Amino acid sequence: MTAGPLISADELRARLADVTVLDVRYRTGGPGGPEAYAEGHIPGAAYVDLDRDLAAAPGAGGRHPLPEPADFVAAMRRAGVSSRRPVVVYDDWSAQAAGRAWWLLRHHGHPDVRVLDGAWPAWLAIGGDVETGSPAVEPGDFEPAASLVGLVEPDGVLDVDVLVDARAAERFRGEVEPIDPVAGHIPGAVNVPTSSNLAADGRFLSPGELAATYARVGAVPGADVAAYCGSGVTAIHDVLAMEVAGIRARLYPGSWSGWITDRSRPVDTGD
Repeated sequence: MTAGPLISADELRARLADVTVLDVRYRTGGPGGPEAYAEGHIPGAAYVDLDRDLAAAPGAGGRHPLPEPADFVAAMRRAGVSSRRPVVVYDDWSAQAAGRAWWLLRHHGHPDVRVLDGAWPAWLAIGGDVETGSPAVEPGDFEPAASLVGLVEPDGVLDVDVLVDARAAERFRGEVEPIDPVAGHIPGAVNVPTSSNLAADGRFLSPGELAATYARVGAVPGADVAAYCGSGVTAIHDVLAMEVAGIRARLYPGSWSGWITDRSRPVDTGD
């Protein structure tokens, strides 16, 4: 099925019987995803909890460290994932949470994962069927394989060609910091907020438009590019957008919340 990292609502509806769908509704500080899932979800979708299934406990690795491989594989099997069946992930947050499931599945070698472009609102907009309740899910047999994406560790963050900070501009500049105890950004980083990736309808911009957005900060095909955010979740929205644009970018999973756990690491403010 794979033809780029995104899938339209119309294509998903046409292929729904042939894919495994994961509902990853979640928002930082927002309403709980399980309740929204029970009220209505794409038929056959299994709910995946970001904090429980897609992250380890907070600590030196930040607020959302990567889960232990065995824990992640077990969570995907509970959700019905198989290595041989395509997976589609969605949320109601413009793919800012679903992207985490996309990246982790790719990191653990799943060959065919796509993100619903336009998220849950796009499904509703085409009149897609809605299932309620929390139906039982038949377990999958997902087997991890070699990673298909890249990551960068803290000791390599300052050495990449282009380090993209996906947070809002005021957080990047250090003018406000609503979550983490230190404000600012990693020295040398450039700011491309996740909102820059989307059109007014909530769908991703075209590959050409995204390529132009990232070219303005030096992120072009062939460059060593990495992205981070506050906790390693929404940065994947920028990684995903760059993938659409033909730019391979690595993820710094610890992101800002992990960077500042070591007070010897440098911090910048302003532009």
